[in-house]
Amino acid sequence: MLVLTACPQGLRGSLTRWLLEISPGVFVGHVSARVRDALWAQTMDMIKDGKAIMVYPAKNEQGFEFKTHRHDWDLVDVDGIRLLQRPSQDSAGKPTMRHGWSKASHYRRRRG
Repeated sequence: MLVLTACPQGLRGSLTRWLLEISPGVFVGHVSARVRDALWAQTMDMIKDGKAIMVYPAKNEQGFEFKTHRHDWDLVDVDGIRLLQRPSQDSAGKPTMRHGWSKASHYRRRRG
């Protein structure tokens, strides 16, 4: 599976030769490792300012592996398991989530 964000139309068209686009920017298919690596290289050449995540099967504890390009989330290894962690601060050092943003928080505040 390959997920693209803010990518050129030419890249999306090129990927449809090998993969099926099931939703805008979401590509799935069963290709060999060689073709998968070639598709990733082509994606890196054409992506410009966009973002990309590729998930593919692997023989490990999770059963899959992934590659990322210009992704906002941080790649973290926890005891051999690779995870994506939402950053706690943006580039300016401000928290990414405001306190009290949920509906439950608003309800508790009104109840007093």
